[in-house]
Amino acid sequence: MTDVVLQGLTKRFGAVPAVRNLTCTMTPGVTGFLGPNGAGKTTTLRMLLGLVRPTAGTATVGGRRYADLPQPRRVVGALLDSTGFHPGRTGRQHLRISADQSGLPAARVATVLDQVDLGGAADRRVRGYSLGMRQRLGLATALLGDPEVLVLDEPANGLDPAGMAWLRGLLRDLGAEGRTVIISSHVLAEVRQTADRVVIVGEGTLRHTGPLDEMAGLEEEFLRLTGGVA
Repeated sequence: MTDVVLQGLTKRFGAVPAVRNLTCTMTPGVTGFLGPNGAGKTTTLRMLLGLVRPTAGTATVGGRRYADLPQPRRVVGALLDSTGFHPGRTGRQHLRISADQSGLPAARVATVLDQVDLGGAADRRVRGYSLGMRQRLGLATALLGDPEVLVLDEPANGLDPAGMAWLRGLLRDLGAEGRTVIISSHVLAEVRQTADRVVIVGEGTLRHTGPLDEMAGLEEEFLRLTGGVA
């Protein structure tokens, strides 16, 4: 079981603070990472994944920075964007190349295609995929290393109601296996049905962290904590 720990995490872009002294721990299970647009969620996730250098503080996975993990794809899987696929490749080709580049077993390709229910479209070119299919392919890519931690930014984007129900079950199952699943989402109704815990940020600062079942109402508390109208 692997914790994700943010300690005093801070990022400024010039004089503009994007994240300010963010401290929290995300434990095994499903954590909803919530906040309005511009709250610093994406910047925080990018710092966690080593894509943005913090101005101060640390973001660690199992006590190590992402850059210090010896086999990062086996520890952390991430879906931040579902648009970065080569349109001329098939879904299966994309996954095979990703596995090879990361030193992961080729057998994982068939496993993750089945896991995200994309086997029937695996040999179609990605240019013909719907947004929901691209989301599934991105999730399959994140799962290739059978990681202990999953970092997912708006994973339900483009999914129809049946797809959202499927995703809900998958994320719950992954959390129940002892993985640390972090989902950044604007769909509060889905978070309410999926997450065990929530972390709420506003204007780059921590507003709340704790078990979801201890909140009186997620939408009402979210609006109150982030300056909306409840």
